[in-house]
Amino acid sequence: MNDFTYTSHSQRVVFGAGALNRLEAEVDLLGARRVLVLATPEQRKDAERIAAILGVRVAGLFDRAVMHVPIEVAREARDLARKLDADCAVAIGGGSTTGLGKAIALESDFPILAIPTTYAGSEMTPIYGITEAGLKKTGRDNRVRPKTVIYDPELTYSLPLPLSVSSAINAIAHAAEALYAPDANPITDMMAVEGIAAIGRALPLLTRGDEVANIRRGRADALYGAWLCGSVLGAVAMSLHHKLCHTLGGSFNLPHAETHTIILPHALAYNETSAAAAMERIAGALGGTRAAQAVFDLAKNSGARLALKDIGMKAADLDEACSITMENQYANPRPLEKAAIRQLLQHAYEGVRP
Repeated sequence: MNDFTYTSHSQRVVFGAGALNRLEAEVDLLGARRVLVLATPEQRKDAERIAAILGVRVAGLFDRAVMHVPIEVAREARDLARKLDADCAVAIGGGSTTGLGKAIALESDFPILAIPTTYAGSEMTPIYGITEAGLKKTGRDNRVRPKTVIYDPELTYSLPLPLSVSSAINAIAHAAEALYAPDANPITDMMAVEGIAAIGRALPLLTRGDEVANIRRGRADALYGAWLCGSVLGAVAMSLHHKLCHTLGGSFNLPHAETHTIILPHALAYNETSAAAAMERIAGALGGTRAAQAVFDLAKNSGARLALKDIGMKAADLDEACSITMENQYANPRPLEKAAIRQLLQHAYEGVRP
C-alpha cells in the first residue's frame, strides 16, 4: 500500500426517484430565505417548476446560463443576486447552470443547491471555470462547491439520447483522469472504477433498451455513475484531457460534453504507456482490453459523434489549439510534447479510432 492523503468534504447528497419532493426541506436545512433560481434558456420551464415548489422563498429567476460561463453572464447574474439580496442559489440543469452558480458563489459566498439534469458532475466539485477574452480560466475554491445536491433520475428521463451519451462519457473522463492523477488515492480509485462501470452498464440500457424498467434503471445507473465520477474529479487534479477540453471549449466555443466525448479516447491513448495500471482499470471497468479503444467503442456504439470536425472545429484552428494547450500545462503522466499533441488533435478532428 502506497502512502496517500485523502481529504473528505462535507456535502449533502439526496438520491432517488422523486427526490425533488424534498426540495423545500433541503432549502430549509440551508437556512435560506431568498433563493435565486438558475437555469439555461432551454430549461426555463424547469426553473419555473422549482420556483412554484419554493413559492415565497424565491427572490428571482435567472435563465441565461450558457456554456463555459462567459464573464459577462457571470457579472450579470452576480449583480442580480446582490440586487435581490439573495442568500442561496438553486441551480437546475447541467454544468452550464451549476457553473454559473459557482461564479456567483465565488464572490457572494452563499450556498448552492444543485439539481443535476445531466451527468456533468460539476455539482460535486470545487472547480469553477469562467471564459474571458476567448480563454477559459479554471480554479478551485471550496466556497463554490454546492452544499446540497438533489439527484432525481426522473428529471433525466427527458434528456435527449445524444446529450445523454455525451454527458455520460464526459463523466467517465473525470474518473479516468482521476486514476492517474498525481494525488490519486485508494478512495478515489474505488469511486472512479465504480463510476466508470456504472456508466458502462447504463449506456447500453439507454441506447438499446426497449423496456421502460431497463431505461429507468439505465437512467439511475448513469446518474449514480455521474455522482461518483464528479466526486473524484473534485478530489484530485486534472490532466491533459481536461486541459484540451478547456482549450477547445473556452477558445473555440465547442459544445462541452461532445468535446469531452471525442477527446477522451485520444487523451487516454496519449497517456497509455505512462499510466499502464490506470488504463488496465479503465478497460476492465468497461469490459475491454485497452482503455482508449474501450471508450471509443462505447461512444461509437452509443451513437455519439466522434470527430471534432463534426461539432464545429475548423482544421485551420488546430495549430492554435495545440499552442494554447502547451501553455499553463496541467499535471500529466506523460510530458506534453507539441508534435504529439498536434497529432492527437488531428486524430480527434478526423475521428480516427486510437
